[in-house]
Amino acid sequence: MSSYNRKGHRPEDYGIPGHFQHWDGDQAEDSIGPFFFALQDGEIHTAFRVKPENCNAHRTLHGGISMMFADYTLCLAAIGGTYDGVVTVSCNSEFVGPAQEGDLVTGRGEVIRKGRSLVFARAVLEVEGEPILTASGVLKLVTRRS
Repeated sequence: MSSYNRKGHRPEDYGIPGHFQHWDGDQAEDSIGPFFFALQDGEIHTAFRVKPENCNAHRTLHGGISMMFADYTLCLAAIGGTYDGVVTVSCNSEFVGPAQEGDLVTGRGEVIRKGRSLVFARAVLEVEGEPILTASGVLKLVTRRS
């Protein structure tokens, strides 16, 4: 088991490819998702399966859940898949399409610029290759508490 996956969340249990890992440490993400990530060719890829409780009255993925997953993608891009600490300073999102119950939502995160304490990043969330949300954010690198 990966050092990231101490809680036993297996991507295969959610129809997510086995090379993805679970990032332990955030109970909110686990109760909504769980969310998973993979580092491929220096780029962060994220994935999560839409459950009925993630949907709004229109039976599509709730915008707040989409934004939370975008924030997860931005943060993992900022730390490069490590277990370093980061907090979100700002996050801007544009909704460009829906996701339905059962859909596999995937994300790609990219660092635009990394300074000593701030990271500028962007992310795209997709379903079957079609974008559903684009986001940009500023993240602050912080020392993790024990």
